[in-house]
Amino acid sequence: MTAEKSQKLFERAVKCIPGGVNSPVRAYGAIGVAPRFMERADGSRIYDADGNSYIDFIDSWGPCILGHNDARIREAVTRACSQGLSFGCATEIEVEMAEFICEHIPSIEMVRMVNSGTEAVMSALRAARGFTGKNKVIKFAGCYHGHSDAMLVSAGSGVMASGVPDSAGVTPGCVQDTMTAVYNDLDSVKQLLEENPGQVAAVIVEPVGANMGVVLPKDGFLEGLRSLCDRHQALLIFDEVITGFRLGFTGAQGYYQVAPDLTTYGKIIGAGMPVGAYGGRRDIMEQVAPVGPVYQAGTLSGNPIAMAAGLAQLRILYSQPEIYERLQEIGDWFFGEMKSFLEENQIPCQLNHIQSLGCLFFTDNLVEDYASAKKSDTAQYAAYFKHMLKSGVHLAPAQFEAMFLSAAHTQEDLTSVLEAVKSFFKENS
Repeated sequence: MTAEKSQKLFERAVKCIPGGVNSPVRAYGAIGVAPRFMERADGSRIYDADGNSYIDFIDSWGPCILGHNDARIREAVTRACSQGLSFGCATEIEVEMAEFICEHIPSIEMVRMVNSGTEAVMSALRAARGFTGKNKVIKFAGCYHGHSDAMLVSAGSGVMASGVPDSAGVTPGCVQDTMTAVYNDLDSVKQLLEENPGQVAAVIVEPVGANMGVVLPKDGFLEGLRSLCDRHQALLIFDEVITGFRLGFTGAQGYYQVAPDLTTYGKIIGAGMPVGAYGGRRDIMEQVAPVGPVYQAGTLSGNPIAMAAGLAQLRILYSQPEIYERLQEIGDWFFGEMKSFLEENQIPCQLNHIQSLGCLFFTDNLVEDYASAKKSDTAQYAAYFKHMLKSGVHLAPAQFEAMFLSAAHTQEDLTSVLEAVKSFFKENS
């Protein structure tokens, strides 16, 4: 499997793009090779500049739940493009998208379109602060909520009394009101709320931790957050950039039957196009300009091309619940087969999964939070990644990312991937 063109493209890219990539998650730095540059994708497969074909488990980091380049979505985009690419004005399809979300997601009474998951979180937090009149926010170690300053807080494994910037260029003042708790540990949240009485505007959480690998909430954890927020008059925000419209149509909040006050979405509502949204209770959302005093704006928000793509996908997913039934079926089978192989051969790895999301951790410890996820052997993952890439399987080039199944993955695809997994461990036993 040659990578000559990708190597040459990377050599060009590093001269004019920091690190040669426009997002760090695309870099293969942890793997020690040049990233693959992709040219096209279709169904379950993605193709690089050298003509190599891979079974793809990134799915554009989640939104291609129907598979790549779905003809129905492509047709909707083509029709929209024929009318113009961007207007900077209100359009009917924005209204249709908002109506569709508000009609089908019980916790959302009003919604505002933005351009990314990062922007959605930033705006939801501002709305929470504006609504409550409080300044502090609680997040969880290992949960990623985009790269806005207030969310770039060191993902330490213990409760932190105040935020510590996790990036150069972020001042201590930007994160002084961001506190970090331990995922799956209600006592850590309770402690912060009690130590800061009447000061916490919101608790924000990935209901399923999907940016430290895949970490499922323990029984009662999400329900406990709901109760604590109610008791302390703080808002509960679900970051469903990964889980929204993936764990069933109503996302994690429907799956776990816990209603947040605000929800954030990302590219899933654009079928992979650059888009995001935040929404929730009407009384909170009516604080947003031009109705209320919380300012948020964006020329490209509700872009008609992104709306056309996203609405086409959401309508398909809503009208065909059998898609989710199949994702559940293939997810249980695929991850179940992998887990059985690991257990039968006493391989010291952990496999966490829920429906079409999964992660193989190179550690023999249970992975329940960020601290336990960090015990993974990243060098071994790098070797695993290289083996899988050579076997025609496209995974995230980092241990702490999820695998995404799509409706386009076939039994043949998944069987082939399982054989590649087995061959790696047999060769490295």
